[in-house]
Amino acid sequence: MKNKHIALAFLASAAVGAGLWVLSSMATGRREPWDSPFYWKTAYPIALVLSGALGYVAPEQPWRWALAVMLSQFAAMAIKGGLGGLWPLGLALFVLLSLPGMAVAEGAARFRRWRGSPRS
Repeated sequence: MKNKHIALAFLASAAVGAGLWVLSSMATGRREPWDSPFYWKTAYPIALVLSGALGYVAPEQPWRWALAVMLSQFAAMAIKGGLGGLWPLGLALFVLLSLPGMAVAEGAARFRRWRGSPRS
């Protein structure tokens, strides 16, 4: 059961992360949605909330959920627009953007343990 939760959490983080990038691109008409306020006001906060929710549901190594969400956005960017010469910088930015999500996921995991909820 535990492995199933982890697999589902990875699937959810990857699907929603990539979906956020693609949908933000479609909504803003921009190749790279992070050039738009929509990404920062809508998509990125959703990514943080998802990271926290997954940290609560699957509290073992919760940092990985935020990293998966953000790296799936990098993958979506690469597939949708190709990799240009600045891809290492883009990858580094996605990793940097995952740090607040890691903190949120860790906080949610600690809250779950503090509450005494059974582990997944």
